Amino acid sequence: MLPTILITAMISLVITGVLGFWVIPALRKLKFGQTILDIGPIWHKKDKQGTPTMGGIMFIVGVSVAFGAGLCVMLAKGIFTLEESNAMNMVNAVSGLVMALLFGLIGFMDDFIKVKKKQNEGLTANQKIVLQVLVIAAYFTVRVIAGDTSTEIIFPFLGSLDLWYFYYIIMGLAILYLVNAVNLTDGIDGLCTSVTFVYSIVFIIITVMLKAYGLTALAAATAGGCLGFLIWNFYPAKVFMGDTGSMFFGGIVVALGFGANAEVLMVIASAVYIWEALTVLIQTTYFKLTHGKRLFKMTPIHHSFEIRGWKEVKIVIVFSLIAAAAGTAAVLLTKGII
Repeated sequence: MLPTILITAMISLVITGVLGFWVIPALRKLKFGQTILDIGPIWHKKDKQGTPTMGGIMFIVGVSVAFGAGLCVMLAKGIFTLEESNAMNMVNAVSGLVMALLFGLIGFMDDFIKVKKKQNEGLTANQKIVLQVLVIAAYFTVRVIAGDTSTEIIFPFLGSLDLWYFYYIIMGLAILYLVNAVNLTDGIDGLCTSVTFVYSIVFIIITVMLKAYGLTALAAATAGGCLGFLIWNFYPAKVFMGDTGSMFFGGIVVALGFGANAEVLMVIASAVYIWEALTVLIQTTYFKLTHGKRLFKMTPIHHSFEIRGWKEVKIVIVFSLIAAAAGTAAVLLTKGII
């Protein structure tokens, strides 16, 4: 199994990394540069203003191609078959990738409007939410049609809780939160990419333990895509993923968790994403209740650490270690749902 995982990851890494030689110059030529919002970190204007964005296209291609190649290798080796017992495994993996691609498309629309108008505001919040809800509804519909009608949440070592039809509402909101939380994590060079790499490694292990090998291929492809993109995105970044990439990564994060029927493990492994978005919600609420006061220096929380003098590389390392700790906890709890 390990050689197949490595092959899948390597294909994604190479494709993503090599695409940078063509995609980044093309984005510069098209003048698809990042616009830094005035209310954002003003220190970013000096070294990040105009950096090519929408680079997420690079790993979207890499992950998609490598995922297909990984499945083919698994089929050839007999690791993964198309028998009825594996049908849902395949549906979860493929529908998960399609969901991520659709989220990436929403991000692309948002990015395209920004670069064309030379501003940092693309789709409105309501437009994004409506489009995201439609994608989530389509994802659940496909799974139900394919035969996955379970509405239970499994709590490791404790048992399960059936949410009935409320499952789709509660879990739909969870997907909405997490996808946008991953998007918020993309605020400094290499942060979202590094945290998502850690998350992907965690779910390679979890999906192998659960024998959800289709999702293993997706996780391996994502891990390789992250490494390939880090070649260009690590500080100082030569390209940003944009909402195109961060929304795609958000889709991958939830696809791996829901596809493996490991929603609780997904939440635990997503600690950094959840923390980032939660600070934004707390800050916004506190600001409104106190008529203009701030609880944090700036949110998402990684910007507060920047204000405190932390270098971007240090923030990326610390946040990745936190993600690794949370991911380790999720892996250890996996035996509780087998």
